[in-house]
Amino acid sequence: MLTLGIDASTQSCSAIVIDTEAGKVVAEASINFGERLPEYKAPQGFIPNGADGEVHADPRMWLDALDLLLAALKDHCDLSKIAAISGAGQQHGSVYLNDSWFETVGSLSPSLPLSTQLESCLSRSSSPIWMDSSTGAECQEIAAAVGGNEVVCAKSGSVAIERFTGPQIRRFYQQNPDAYAATARIHLVSSFICSVLCGADAPIDTGDGAGMNLLNIQSWSWDDELLAATAPGLGDKLPGVQPGQSTVGQIAPFFVEKFGFAAGTPITIFTGDNPSSLVGMGASKPGKLVISLGTSDTFFAAMPGVVADPNGCGHVFGNPAGGSMSLQCFVNGSLAREEVKDRFGYDWDRFTAAFAKTPPANDGKLMVPFFRPEISPRVDLKAPILQGTEAFENWHEADAAMRACVEGQVINIKRCTEWMQLKPEVIYLTGGASQNDAIAQVIADVFQAKVQRLTVSGSVGLGAAMRAANNSLDCALSDLEAAFCQPEPGSTLTPCAAANTYDELIKNFSACLG
Repeated sequence: MLTLGIDASTQSCSAIVIDTEAGKVVAEASINFGERLPEYKAPQGFIPNGADGEVHADPRMWLDALDLLLAALKDHCDLSKIAAISGAGQQHGSVYLNDSWFETVGSLSPSLPLSTQLESCLSRSSSPIWMDSSTGAECQEIAAAVGGNEVVCAKSGSVAIERFTGPQIRRFYQQNPDAYAATARIHLVSSFICSVLCGADAPIDTGDGAGMNLLNIQSWSWDDELLAATAPGLGDKLPGVQPGQSTVGQIAPFFVEKFGFAAGTPITIFTGDNPSSLVGMGASKPGKLVISLGTSDTFFAAMPGVVADPNGCGHVFGNPAGGSMSLQCFVNGSLAREEVKDRFGYDWDRFTAAFAKTPPANDGKLMVPFFRPEISPRVDLKAPILQGTEAFENWHEADAAMRACVEGQVINIKRCTEWMQLKPEVIYLTGGASQNDAIAQVIADVFQAKVQRLTVSGSVGLGAAMRAANNSLDCALSDLEAAFCQPEPGSTLTPCAAANTYDELIKNFSACLG
């Protein structure tokens, strides 16, 4: 009862093998692109110094990493005992292939590297990835063609976004129409790697597919109007769309012969890294929210229905465990917390101690803690707004500023995610700042929900392995979550402040933003 989860991320390709009966991880391996594949000159996983905001990677690097990864995993695990496989890829990256792809991917020889055999199938030598910001004009053109970004968002779950795949495809079509015409198939990173493992052209799942500005989130099928606004004949170049519980093939003979997988091992459709992480964090059902506290703060959750953000700041993807999920990113995350801490010369211990010296809601002292333009909501502030006593507004109350920064961040997350229509039972925290109990307590108080930290690491690969077990081995996700997604001992925090404590502060915060 071993299952394999693969994570084809921005800087590495990783794998995790879990034993579903024993409830433990039995093997892990990872290939860092910069360290192990220096010939691609991509130390951070992408080609540096792209012109006009372009950020691309070489898809051959991903293939070489897959070869290296499975060779490394073979040293730690008998791959013939793996009973099911799934995976995930960095969202929004795309791979462009000519018509030789369909035959070549089904006839791979174990005596040659994957990259050598598939290189001739590429109609575009490099792949734009999620970091690319070169498609501002294309986003505007797509939105204008369908009646505005409100229409794009209502259809696809997001406004037209530079890093999303649809605008990337349009830029390719406009800049190199001959190469676009020679392209027979456009895959996402996830469906590309899945296709290689299956030895057949694989579909795109609703989770990753919704990050393209091309998939209709009501029908979960390609949207004809968005396709036509993006590039001619695009529908014929895209794979089909299937839900996250789909079995899409069996392990290809290449991997049976080269690495010792058992013939007939089923493969569950791959998804994007964020949808896979939702499963790996044990939050695949509505009521469980995840907040990742990093350079940017990210909020994601399974949704009870399908609804798009009327303000166009959040995103809706398919939930690979069924239904839909939401995701919203807040740019002013850990860097904003550090800015306030450093302004007063505090270390993190003094930062944390400030919360014990100040009350919830901070006696009405409020900060809109945007040190750089924010995307949730879209506002071009370059410095925070402070409201309170004269001393506080002039940055003379250090402890109050620490609390105000965090309370402002959490209030902003809460008010900007109300469109998701969620009723939180528990909030799972991850990321560096999640270890800070003072920050975690503010989250519990503002959301009026239990907060927990999970022991999970590598939630993307774990989510893939769990999905494979659920889909192919009939393992209940609830049982897998109980085994692999446990909270850290002693990490559970419950609300200390009364339910209405923050009502006035939330109202004033909204008024500050107009």
